[in-house]
Amino acid sequence: MQFRNPVLAAAQLAAAVLLSAATAADAAGPAPARNDFRVETLDGQTLRVREIVTAKKEERSGAQPLVLIHGARVPGIASFDLDVPHGSLAADLASALGTAVYVMDARGYGGSGRPAAMERPPGESRPLSRANEVVRDIDAVVREVSRRHANAQVNLLGWATGGMWAAYYASLWPERVGRLVTLNALYGGASTHPTLGPGSPNADPAHPERLRPAMGGYARYDAASLLPSWDRSIPSDDKAAWRAPEIARAYADAALRSDPQSGRHTPPAFRAPLGAIEDSFYQAGGRRLFDASFITAPVLVVRSERDFWSRPEDAEAFARDAVRAASVRIVTIPGATHYVHLDRPERGRERLTGELAGFLRGTGATASSGS
Repeated sequence: MQFRNPVLAAAQLAAAVLLSAATAADAAGPAPARNDFRVETLDGQTLRVREIVTAKKEERSGAQPLVLIHGARVPGIASFDLDVPHGSLAADLASALGTAVYVMDARGYGGSGRPAAMERPPGESRPLSRANEVVRDIDAVVREVSRRHANAQVNLLGWATGGMWAAYYASLWPERVGRLVTLNALYGGASTHPTLGPGSPNADPAHPERLRPAMGGYARYDAASLLPSWDRSIPSDDKAAWRAPEIARAYADAALRSDPQSGRHTPPAFRAPLGAIEDSFYQAGGRRLFDASFITAPVLVVRSERDFWSRPEDAEAFARDAVRAASVRIVTIPGATHYVHLDRPERGRERLTGELAGFLRGTGATASSGS
């Protein structure tokens, strides 16, 4: 179309831009409100929890609150609540579900208390924050969240090792869990793994079925260590076509800020317990740390097609074992990476959030498996 009057054309274009911006703002809804608080576990650990709610929005009738559980290395805020576009799965789900979403840090991570051994050199302790300890953390958070919501059941979503921890918890206290989502989680569905478990660099050469004794209690990670596995998963030389550069920067910055001691090292590096690596080592070798047959909630098992952590066999074995679950559905997101919730919307994130919202609302498909 050609405009005969340049002034009128400019005015019309400006009006269209303003209308588009206003429409986008209305669609996005009000900005989320955030509140950080602390809970204490039965064994005396103090945990940081963030509550995310959509401001000026009434909680949907019957909606159950949701707790997000991070995996190894990077804690909750950096995993689920980055302050950049498409960087906060927590805020997106709070808006979509009409209920509060909570992001927790397990012991030894982020804003939660750290075991005393993390103030000493790494080699002076066993791997810290194992699954049997983290389920106590999840229990403390679930009980407090339930109390805040009139003793409602609580939905759980765990990413990677967090998915294993969430399912472990759901097997111990099935009556407290409304719905369970595991995202790219190991389960012990196969005895071999490309990078984890027996035969990997983490194995003890003298006893390949065991973790190497020199692993230590925790490790330090700098910003550069966070991106290689993500980069290798992206089937394009142009990583920005798959992952927004501001997401990568915010992810690394938030991980470093999570540890007040990061700045003591050159380059800056944050601490993370290695119990998650020991848990994953055994799962990668075919051992199962919990019995999924105790889970009674509806379950959504989500895998990214290009995930380097979980295997199709993990999803299939979990579905076979979860015989008492109200339903189990397996969803594989085509072409998506392990970090699907932080990738660009068209690279799997949009599909993921849609699947999650439908399932957590109780309106999604309930078939025993699917894709």
